[in-house]
Amino acid sequence: MEHEHSIFYGPVNGFLRFLLGQPPEGWQRAMGLDEGAWLPDHVVMALFAVLVITAVSSWVKSRLSLERPSSLQQAMEVLLGGLKHLADDVIGHHLGRAYVPYMAALAFFIFTCNISGLFFFLQPPTANLNTTFALALTTFIFYNAVGIYHNGLLGHLKHFIGPVWWLAPLMLPVEIISHVARILSLSVRLFGNMFGEHSVVGVFTALVPFAIPWPLMGLGVLGSTVQTFIFVMLTAVYIAGVTAEEH
Repeated sequence: MEHEHSIFYGPVNGFLRFLLGQPPEGWQRAMGLDEGAWLPDHVVMALFAVLVITAVSSWVKSRLSLERPSSLQQAMEVLLGGLKHLADDVIGHHLGRAYVPYMAALAFFIFTCNISGLFFFLQPPTANLNTTFALALTTFIFYNAVGIYHNGLLGHLKHFIGPVWWLAPLMLPVEIISHVARILSLSVRLFGNMFGEHSVVGVFTALVPFAIPWPLMGLGVLGSTVQTFIFVMLTAVYIAGVTAEEH
């Protein structure tokens, strides 16, 4: 299904043209952009999500209170508390809390991107495979870096050769393929769910704009939350796999 651009696509690219001039044709062909565009819509919307998260976080931080916490502060505390418990349960007590900031960054960004698809004038960046692939690749690099930091390079490589050395020729290619496949599974799962959900809501909104879309939007909030949780939980599982001493 062909999606329209978000309301920020034209103004942002117009501003970039004002600053930088017309984009080179080679850049546009390489990026698959419309004529006169510097940035694709999913990048524009991803930047918008970052700005929203930054603004909301700064607003909450400036109004932190122990005596009279706001509803948004309480919601943030519940979310961060849940992420801490998830990290403790999956990665391990004390060890898991070091990775809560990365898990929280993923959760805030993915949920904001997912939920933007419920507004007709916005487009969800996670409904584009480039965005979800970038998230999956970042997680892949992150948990392997954690494994190297936690175990050393040689210790991390031992995860790939199996329990006994003579199985290494068999286990090494299998482990490499399975780890690389995680990038595909993470990216395609999130992309497929968000693209399908956004397409369905868009079709019903066009057909019956005042009745049917509301229940679908409720399901969209649930789906956005579930997909965010799955991505973050799998990230925690992958981190646990490279930090577990018994491995």
